[in-house]
Amino acid sequence: MKLARLGAPGEETLAIVDQNGHYRDVSSVFGDLGADLLADLSPLLALDLNTFPIVRPERIGPCVGDVGKFICVGLNYSDHAAEAGMPVPDEPILFMKATSAICGPNDDVVIPRRSQKTDWEVELGVVIGKMAQYVDEADALDHVAGYCVINDVSERAFQLEHGGQWVKGKSADTFGPMGPWLVTRDEVSDPQNLTMWLEVDGHRYQSGSTRTMIFGVARLVSYISQFMSLQPGDVISTGTPPGVGMGQKPPVFLQPQQRVELGIEGLGMQRQVTVAG
Repeated sequence: MKLARLGAPGEETLAIVDQNGHYRDVSSVFGDLGADLLADLSPLLALDLNTFPIVRPERIGPCVGDVGKFICVGLNYSDHAAEAGMPVPDEPILFMKATSAICGPNDDVVIPRRSQKTDWEVELGVVIGKMAQYVDEADALDHVAGYCVINDVSERAFQLEHGGQWVKGKSADTFGPMGPWLVTRDEVSDPQNLTMWLEVDGHRYQSGSTRTMIFGVARLVSYISQFMSLQPGDVISTGTPPGVGMGQKPPVFLQPQQRVELGIEGLGMQRQVTVAG
C-alpha cells in the first residue's frame, strides 16, 4: 500500500493511493496515520478502495503523523564520507533531528536567518511499525512498517562550525520534508536496491543507490534498538549518497527561489521551492 496524509498542516487525514494512482479518502474510517495504526496496518488491507471517494490533494502532508523520534544516520555512504573529507565510520553515526523540522514533501523549504550553507540530502526513510528493543539483525525488518523519501536539509555552518553536535544544523523548521507516501514493507522487496536522485533547478547533483549504504536498513534498526527502544511512528533517515552541495568543487548551497526535486525508486518524489526565512 501507498499511504498518504492530505490536508493543511495539523489537519491532515489519511488517504490510500489506489492501483491507478488516485488518492482515496479513507478518513471516514481511519482519521489519520499515527502510531496506533502503524502498529497494525491489517485493517487497511480489508478496505474496498472502490467504495471510497477519489480526492485531488491541495496539499500532501508528511506521510507519518505524530512522529516520536526522528533519528538520522551520518556518513552512511562511503563515497559521501569521502566527499565530506571524513573517515568511513566503524559503527553507525547517530544524531537526532527535531520533529518540528518535519514538513510535507512539497512544502516550501525555509532557508534560516544568517544561513550561508543550506544543503540538500536525499535519503531513504524507515518508519517503525512494531516496537523494537534489542532486536537481532535477522528479525529487524519485521519491525518496519514501511519506507519513504526524506530530504535531510542541512545548514552546514550551523552543523560543523559552531561546536557541539550536528543537531543544530539539521533541525530548522522545514528541514525534514517527508513523503509523499509511506510505502508499506510488502511493496519494497529489497530496501538495499533502490535508486535515488536529487536535482536543483533541473541540474542532477545526486544519483545513487541504497546498494552502497555502509550499514543497511536491517543493521541500523538492530543497532539503534540496542541503545533505545524504537516505537511505532519513529522514523530513521538512513544517510545520503554523494552529490551534496558541500561536496561540490567549489561548494554550492541553496539560495531563495530555487527548485529542489528528489525521489527514490518506488517511493515517489518531492518538489520544494526555497524561500528566505
